[in-house]
Amino acid sequence: MRRSHFGGFAVLAALTLLAANAYAFCGFYVAQGGADLFNRASKVVYLRDGERSVITMASDYQGEPSAFAMVVPVPEVLPRDAIKVVDPNTVAHLDAFTAPRLVEYHDPNPCQTVRGPCRPGFPCPMMRNFTVAESAAVEDKSTGVTVEASYAVGEYDILILSAEESGGLQRWLTDNGYRVPEAAKDVLADYLAAGMKFFVAKVDIGRQQFTGFAELRPLQIQFHSKDFGLPIRLGMVNANGPQDLFLYTLTRRGRVLVANYPTLPIPTDTELPVFVRPSFDKVYPAAFEVKASEAPRAAFLEYAWDMASCDPCAAPPLSSAALAELGVDWQTGDRRQSVFVTRLHMRYQASTHSQDLQLQVTDDRGFYQGRYVLRHPWAGEMACDAADDYRKRLAAREKDEDRNLAELVGVTLETAQRWRRLRKVDLQ
Repeated sequence: MRRSHFGGFAVLAALTLLAANAYAFCGFYVAQGGADLFNRASKVVYLRDGERSVITMASDYQGEPSAFAMVVPVPEVLPRDAIKVVDPNTVAHLDAFTAPRLVEYHDPNPCQTVRGPCRPGFPCPMMRNFTVAESAAVEDKSTGVTVEASYAVGEYDILILSAEESGGLQRWLTDNGYRVPEAAKDVLADYLAAGMKFFVAKVDIGRQQFTGFAELRPLQIQFHSKDFGLPIRLGMVNANGPQDLFLYTLTRRGRVLVANYPTLPIPTDTELPVFVRPSFDKVYPAAFEVKASEAPRAAFLEYAWDMASCDPCAAPPLSSAALAELGVDWQTGDRRQSVFVTRLHMRYQASTHSQDLQLQVTDDRGFYQGRYVLRHPWAGEMACDAADDYRKRLAAREKDEDRNLAELVGVTLETAQRWRRLRKVDLQ
């Protein structure tokens, strides 16, 4: 069962990752640390081009779809053509494409002379794998709330609200079946003072069945605003613990950073023991837990790359059609290199994040990815002078791998060494 996360950017989830083994020279992609490894996680795709914003929202929910509700502050009354539903596979594909990845190499025979980039005991460089009917405004005078517009969009009933004061808005939401805690009043007041409207979505279960979708589809909104940010405070009001936000931004220029909180890179190019392979779905969340505990206010950079390529690829780059579905309208032909994607991962709660996110587009087009490396030792016969040197380097490498693993997931070196003896990671 899934629970609805009221407010913030909570919509849908349980999206199936599109996993594709992407092979490269001397190594290959093994696994990925996608958003679906995390509980209470919201996925937001945010396209920003000048003052134009296109936001696609997806998150997990529990319970019956008919109980699902979402309230999002927006800067203007959105017209019907600025709201649509998106194929969940598109968001899942973007998550898979940008996810932290585990890659695997095999040491060559140290007794054979190898030409080219692959040398005994050294990893090989990777090759790029892929060079409702609309209605007029209606005011509820008892609450001071005006329904500025109402639409039927896919399986959703959409309302755009304005209000005179937060108490009236809170009362209107409660009277219309939205569970709003008392603590939301001050947050709603701040948004009203800033001139915000409210985008409200509920599921029409009958239309959901009619559309033939077993899961709620992501909702997308489009608007123009000088402000580039993401409202997260409303979604924290009745949260029962920390929430994970996965923010995938698409721009013409370069990386996106969080301007009012630290933006830090996750560890990358870390060599780990081979026995980590079947447990990466536990290792990466544990590693993120360590970094989030060290910097609880930070947003962590997990990926930054243009859409034209990837190295190694956790999934193929998105097609021009998929990018267009997410709002990209500036491509000529199939020039995906003009689309730069940034993936940020933030764990947030009211005690650490008292402000909505303020975002900044930069001209930095430097590539970055969370990448974790497994290197299999040569297991065949070795009868040469180089074999002794290889064994010594291998023993030193394995000690380094154990230290890396211990530091990455926050355990003692002795624990990592015990895992090596057991040949498995024992994370609860």
